[in-house]
Amino acid sequence: MKSYLTLVLLALALGSTARPADSLVVILYDDFIAMVTEHHPLAAVAQLKLSEGEAKLLHAKGAFDPKLYTQYSQKDFNDTEYYSIFNGGVKIPTWFGLEFRGGYENNQGEYLNPELTNPANGLVYAGVSLTLGQGLFIDKRRAELKKAALFQQITEAEQQILMNELVLEAGLGYWNWFRAYNSLLVHREAFNRAHERYQGVKDMAILGERPAIDTVEAHIQVQNRQLSLAQAEMEFNNASALLSVYLWHEGVVPLELTPNAVPPVADEITVTPPPAELWQLRDSVLNTHPELQKAGLTIARLEVEKRWQKEQLKPVVNLKYTPLAEPVNGNFPGNFSLNNYTWGLEFKFPLFLRKERGNLRLTEAKLQQNQLQLSQKQARVRYKVTEAINMWHTTKVQTDIYRKAVDNYARLLDGEKELFDSGESSLFMINSREMGYIKGRLKYIDLMTKNFTSALKTRFSLGILAERPELPQ
Repeated sequence: MKSYLTLVLLALALGSTARPADSLVVILYDDFIAMVTEHHPLAAVAQLKLSEGEAKLLHAKGAFDPKLYTQYSQKDFNDTEYYSIFNGGVKIPTWFGLEFRGGYENNQGEYLNPELTNPANGLVYAGVSLTLGQGLFIDKRRAELKKAALFQQITEAEQQILMNELVLEAGLGYWNWFRAYNSLLVHREAFNRAHERYQGVKDMAILGERPAIDTVEAHIQVQNRQLSLAQAEMEFNNASALLSVYLWHEGVVPLELTPNAVPPVADEITVTPPPAELWQLRDSVLNTHPELQKAGLTIARLEVEKRWQKEQLKPVVNLKYTPLAEPVNGNFPGNFSLNNYTWGLEFKFPLFLRKERGNLRLTEAKLQQNQLQLSQKQARVRYKVTEAINMWHTTKVQTDIYRKAVDNYARLLDGEKELFDSGESSLFMINSREMGYIKGRLKYIDLMTKNFTSALKTRFSLGILAERPELPQ
């Protein structure tokens, strides 16, 4: 059931193309990366980063939510109502340090505290609290809301960073699989050629057209090629197993590559030079790279924290004013008058401010550290981008050169075969030419792989790999 599910999901989800001749399922790079970014568990983790930022911002906004409040207490003893105290209303905080409050209180009882005494119909009040000192320009609620908004942007950058890293790892795994498979094809072809030559030499030795010692040399070549083929098969199997690590269904069901799943053949795809636009992206990478954006937003959060801590060096001065009115026949404002009110003034100020000054110094030190680290990261990112683009360009040039070299190796081998068939060459020479051709093919595949991985690393260094994972197929 698991193998059937694996085959069906890979065929449908990856949109692979099948070759009727040998029933091979070719997994293209774009289809593979699309499945990774849609179904890998880390893709879901990256998406949860965004939810974390949204939750943090929602939590900070809650500090500005209006609040209903009610307080009621009563004492009765020996059939005497000592007191009955009721106070209820609503508080409305605002962004500018003002807090509005309105409500109703009704207190009664023989032993009621005189300051709580009010008319028989109770009192209706509506007032305002104003911060004049510490908290006038920024307070803890406003600081937390600003930091939460910046944190939400940080989670967006972190989500992009996680996706870039995931696509890079999966992409490197894919092109390692591509190299291993195409190397396997070269070694398989080399083994088949050596085996056919061994059979031909053995038949010719039986007829007396070749010395018997040639069969020993031909057989040694078969054995060497068999060893190389076994090594190539092991590397391909290991690369396939590694690639399966990135294959999931809905982030829950791990998938495995079917035995007939293969990457494209090297001759079916071409290497590409770096687009000219990459140099323009390099010039703007300091503003667009998610790692640098995250570092910049972290600095911005520390700036908000610093501003709030500097605000705490001011004295606390809070002014409260609340007009009072008694409902008349259940109507408000009733007998409203400016002469009926309560007001208060609160003042607090630490004499030495050691706690506040200490916190401010710590924040300033963190801020300076992060600014220095940002400068270092900017320089490193620009270097990494330049290095990756240069590598991409160089591997394109090298691959083009070596493709021609492989063609020349093939010509030498074909010429040597003609000489060997006509009896004008030795088995040693043809084996030597063939080894040069095999090494050339393997080198060409390695250079192709380096070109594709250089393209991955370039886009990763620019921070756009998850946005533009496509490569030519």
